[in-house]
Amino acid sequence: MNAPGPTRKRGWRAAAATFGTRSALTLFFLGFGCGLPFFLVGNTLAIWLRDSGWALGPIGLVSYLTFFYVFKFAWAPLLDTRKLPFFGRLGRRRGWLLAAQLSIAGGLAALALTGPVASVPLFLALAGFTAMAGATQDTMVDAYRVEIAPIDEQAALAATYTLGYRIGLQLCGGALVLYLADFAGWRIGYLCMAALALVPALATLMSPEPASSKRIDSEARPGFIEAYIKPFAEFFRRNGWVLGLVLLAFVGLFKMPDQMLSIAGPFYLDTGFSKSDIATVSKIYGVWMGIGGAFLGGFAVAAMGVRKSLLVAALAVALSNLLFILMSLHPGEIWTFVATISGDNLSQGFAGTVLVAFISGLVDKHYTATQYALLSSLANLPGKLVGGFSGFIVEASSYTTFFVISSVSVIPTLLILAWLWKRIAPAAHDNSEAASA
Repeated sequence: MNAPGPTRKRGWRAAAATFGTRSALTLFFLGFGCGLPFFLVGNTLAIWLRDSGWALGPIGLVSYLTFFYVFKFAWAPLLDTRKLPFFGRLGRRRGWLLAAQLSIAGGLAALALTGPVASVPLFLALAGFTAMAGATQDTMVDAYRVEIAPIDEQAALAATYTLGYRIGLQLCGGALVLYLADFAGWRIGYLCMAALALVPALATLMSPEPASSKRIDSEARPGFIEAYIKPFAEFFRRNGWVLGLVLLAFVGLFKMPDQMLSIAGPFYLDTGFSKSDIATVSKIYGVWMGIGGAFLGGFAVAAMGVRKSLLVAALAVALSNLLFILMSLHPGEIWTFVATISGDNLSQGFAGTVLVAFISGLVDKHYTATQYALLSSLANLPGKLVGGFSGFIVEASSYTTFFVISSVSVIPTLLILAWLWKRIAPAAHDNSEAASA
């Protein structure tokens, strides 16, 4: 795939140094911006709608707004090949990024002022607009991260991104806005979130445009059709059809054991834990375990490379699912809940960082937004589709059987990784040359 590049010094001390860069700090704030709106147009929005008297059926349909995040690759080619008027002065990446961030802040403020009762069509349109802006921001941050630093720093950037993302997603867009809504009302809660959405916009203004983006801007701008065809054609031309398809299959299956666990919430209730137990252990404690796993993944990739880290991550996620069986054998015992959440969130955070580092080495910087959006969407779609049937699997068998099935679903991933092992050049992921910052 790639010729060997200069060997970089490895080890845990060298790995730690990658977390102290300016790029790592920037990715923390950009990660915060990406995490903040997701629950505000998803889970938290559903609570607001229910609190406003909406029926469960319509609330369930509103959840489809988050599919903007799954299909963001549909408009990613436009982000790769076009500059926005006025915002384009900041550069191809930062221009779209700032526009998306301001749109999120404006959308959240408009949702707060409109409310879900006075004008339902307008409210839903604003929620959809905010979700699309959030998905656009995600696409641009992924592209910015890949282009701003060399491959061997991507895991560290993914870890600091995850730290910011989790704080924005669960502590602010999940817990803080609920406290504000309880004490001051939903309008005040969402207005405060709109203000927080401006923080990553400041980080964008203070950050440099990637050098690779500047070079690509000087090249001829492709036409509309070419913008959609060339990114995908380039991926298969560079890897070949067989290897390209196998890489796509590997990315799609990698998170399968984790994505299948859509019935985890009901399982917690069915094993005798209260809603307050779930909130404390899963939402508060679990957040920090996930962040710890993300940083551990960053250290692992920098210290021992992507390929070995992929193997460890796949096994860790699969084996952590077996901890749920421990909960079913000891219902209502808090120590089993803590042990399960520890293993589950730690392995998820670790695997997420490793997968980001792997995908970052698969994209071409001419089409970063498009190719990364496709791969990251693919990483979530198969597992979510299968996870939709998880309840039927449990009803037809048992929780224990389901968790065993979810664990052994890692076998195809391991077989593909074994086939890929010698075909993934270490230069592409472990010893890549530094990118211009």
